[in-house]
Amino acid sequence: MALLGAIEAGGTKFVVAVADVEQPEKVLARASFKTQEPATTIKDVQNWFDQYDDIVAIGIAAFGPIDVNHASKTYGYVLDTPKPGWSHYNFLGAMAAWLDVPYYWTTDVNGAGWGEFVSGAAKAVHNAVYLTVGTGVGAGIIVNDQLLAGMGHPEAGHIFVRQHPQDTYAGYCVFHGNQCLEGVASGPAIEQRWGMSAKELPDDHLAWEIEADYLAQAVVDYTMTLRPEKVIFGGGVPHRAVLLPLIREKFAEKMANYLPTPAVEDYIVGVEHGDNAGVIGTFYLAKSLL
Repeated sequence: MALLGAIEAGGTKFVVAVADVEQPEKVLARASFKTQEPATTIKDVQNWFDQYDDIVAIGIAAFGPIDVNHASKTYGYVLDTPKPGWSHYNFLGAMAAWLDVPYYWTTDVNGAGWGEFVSGAAKAVHNAVYLTVGTGVGAGIIVNDQLLAGMGHPEAGHIFVRQHPQDTYAGYCVFHGNQCLEGVASGPAIEQRWGMSAKELPDDHLAWEIEADYLAQAVVDYTMTLRPEKVIFGGGVPHRAVLLPLIREKFAEKMANYLPTPAVEDYIVGVEHGDNAGVIGTFYLAKSLL
C-alpha cells in the first residue's frame, strides 16, 4: 500500500499521520509529540515514520512564519519566530536529508484550510478564509480554488485591530503588543489577560465580548479585502460554543449592511473536520505532488 505522510507542526505539539494515497481523507495512524528544540522534535518525527516503508510523499504544514518562496535561498526554513530555537531552522532540508520523497511545504493554517476546502465546511465554494485561534492566530486563504501566496504566505493573524474600550491588556505579541489580532485574541493572550484559560472562563464573562469583538473586526477586514464566500473558525478557542454566535452578531453590526454577504449562520462557521482538518488537508496537498 502506497502511503502519504502528514506533519502538522505546531508551536505546542507536532502531529504526524499516514493515510492510503487513494483515501487521503482517512487517517490510518497518527501520533503527537511535544514541540521541543528542532533536533529533538524532528528526530521524534523521523523515528515515527521509520516504521513505514512505503511512504511516497509527505506534506508538512508548519507554524510560521516560514519561507515558502521556491526561488529563495531559505526556502523550507522557519523564519523569525518567538518559538525558542526554531528561527532560521532548515526544516525542509532536515526532512529531505532523511528521506528522499516529494515534500509539500506550507503553513499549518494552509493545511487545515485546504482540508476544509476540499471536503469540509468550504467544499461548496471557491473562495474561503480559514482562521485558527489557538496558541497563535493565522489564516489559510483560498482564492479561486488556490491557496493565496505572494512573496510569502499571508500572516493574517497580525492584522492591526482597534482596542476594545474595556480592554486594558498590553498584548501578547512580542512584535506588535496589543496592536495586532494575535496579540489580543490568541489563547495565551486570553489566559494572560484574565488569569484563566479559554476552557475555564464562564460563558457570561466579559472575555467573550472582547474576544468576539476582535475576531469580528478581523472577519470584516477579510470580507472587505478578499470577498470570501465562507469564513471558517478552527483552533482551540472557538471550541467554546459561546463564541461563534457573538462573532456573527458583532460582524453584522460592524458591516452595517455595507456589502452583501450570505446569512451570517452560513457565512461564519466552524470546522467540519475538527482537529483532523490540518492532517487531512496536508494529505491532500502531499497527494497533489504525485
